[in-house]
Amino acid sequence: MRNLFRTLAAVALLGATTSCGDVVRNGRASSYLVIDSLAGIRGAVSAATPASTLVSDVITNVTSPPPCTQTTPCPTIFGDSGQAVMHIALKNAGTATTPATPSEVNAITITRYHVDYVCADGRNTPGVDVPYGFDGAVTVTVSGATTFGFQLVRVVAKEEAPLVQLRFSNSFITVLARVTFYGHDQAGNEVTASGSIQIDFGNYGDF
Repeated sequence: MRNLFRTLAAVALLGATTSCGDVVRNGRASSYLVIDSLAGIRGAVSAATPASTLVSDVITNVTSPPPCTQTTPCPTIFGDSGQAVMHIALKNAGTATTPATPSEVNAITITRYHVDYVCADGRNTPGVDVPYGFDGAVTVTVSGATTFGFQLVRVVAKEEAPLVQLRFSNSFITVLARVTFYGHDQAGNEVTASGSIQIDFGNYGDF
């Protein structure tokens, strides 16, 4: 029985050590990401202007090139892009007289991101109330002010419920897209940062 207690204690200590190691690693980076802004870019034939609220068209009638025309447009689905503006900040910023200056090791490389969607009313069932969340890949190194794009709404999301029903409806769905970016500093320490953007889905007029 005494040996059993010793074994259980050792296992518990090992588990606690592993858990603490993960926590320390996640918080060990000397710098962190600051999201200055998140914007959405409506999918279309021509690039749209980034906006703080994304107006997402679930179906677009394209009138060119042939065989698409004004009288016989081609119903087309476009995904929507996101644009993030970020910079890094040091955890130890120094003093007012001798501020710390970031070095190359403080730069943070983002390698992936996750998007999920929620409604303000709490009805958040994927495929019923909101589109399914997804993981995406992006590789960008942030040091000074950095702007980069990523996929915010996939084409497949507009072919699935609940967005596909909006093609033949005057209804709209408003969601908050929560975007979490994952990366690491140049010493390998993990870093994450999250932001949100509003998306209004519907069958809008084409332009």
